[in-house]
Amino acid sequence: MEKTSPEKKQQPAAAKKGKHKSGFIAVIGRPNVGKSTLVNTLIGQKIAIMSDKPQTTRNRIMCVLTQPDAQIVFLDTPGIHKPKHKLGEYMVKAAEGTLKEVDAILFVVDATQKLGPGEMYILERLQATKRPVILVVNKIDLIEREQALPIIAHYTSKYSFAGVVPISAMEKMNLDGLLDEVKGYLPEGPQYYPEDMITDQPERLIVAELIREKALHLTRDEIPHAIAVDVDEMTTRPNEDVYIRATIYVERDSQKGIIIGAKGSMLREIGALARTDIQNLLGSRVFLDLWVKVRKDWRDRDGILRNFGFGDER
Repeated sequence: MEKTSPEKKQQPAAAKKGKHKSGFIAVIGRPNVGKSTLVNTLIGQKIAIMSDKPQTTRNRIMCVLTQPDAQIVFLDTPGIHKPKHKLGEYMVKAAEGTLKEVDAILFVVDATQKLGPGEMYILERLQATKRPVILVVNKIDLIEREQALPIIAHYTSKYSFAGVVPISAMEKMNLDGLLDEVKGYLPEGPQYYPEDMITDQPERLIVAELIREKALHLTRDEIPHAIAVDVDEMTTRPNEDVYIRATIYVERDSQKGIIIGAKGSMLREIGALARTDIQNLLGSRVFLDLWVKVRKDWRDRDGILRNFGFGDER
């Protein structure tokens, strides 16, 4: 996918003479530590969906940041956790498989949360990798400055990190420092992708994820992860408006009732919020036609998971 409004920038003379770097960086961490927020902020456009619920990201998402001196390909992964169903198993496999393909790893942690079993679970898996691991302490805007050093010391006592960078992805604090640290571990190389490319994700998949994000946000804890979204049709009409028909899948009839809401109120609100983000993504007016269907226990059914794009072949 290309940027909706790409701006070609003239490279400075110094950048042209310097050695160009390029490489792949995995972004890992427990669910809900801000990985997707970080990646979206770095590339300057919303690609990975965000939610305050764990395990929001389900697939590995490739996002490309192109600068005059480097091209950094971030691989935003599902949160590493102990899976409870086949979908969870797929998500963890996707995240852990990414570690073998990259030049360096960003281990993102939440400064407001103590190091616990979830973080130790990830650190145990990092012991097997030979890639440099940078500890990224996110959400430092939410703690007092003097609290940061004990947090960092606790993590560095458990693992030998290649570097440590405190940041706030939401407030855009110290992101240049993080990029400088990342570039230190990139090999010299060419620009692999066009300057205006920011992701390998098809527009239909991003649209489906934006709809799912709004459903997750509005239903809160009532339907935590029983939601999947499939775009059935996406066409441009003669007036240049984009028509999108999408189906929201849930696992129970009761969940279907929650998604639809009283007299369709919840479904209309999901559609209104999603339409705004989709229009920003596509740069066009959008007519969004949403439907809701039940697929019982879809998270534990291999055939349905494959239909939704989850499987070993990805």
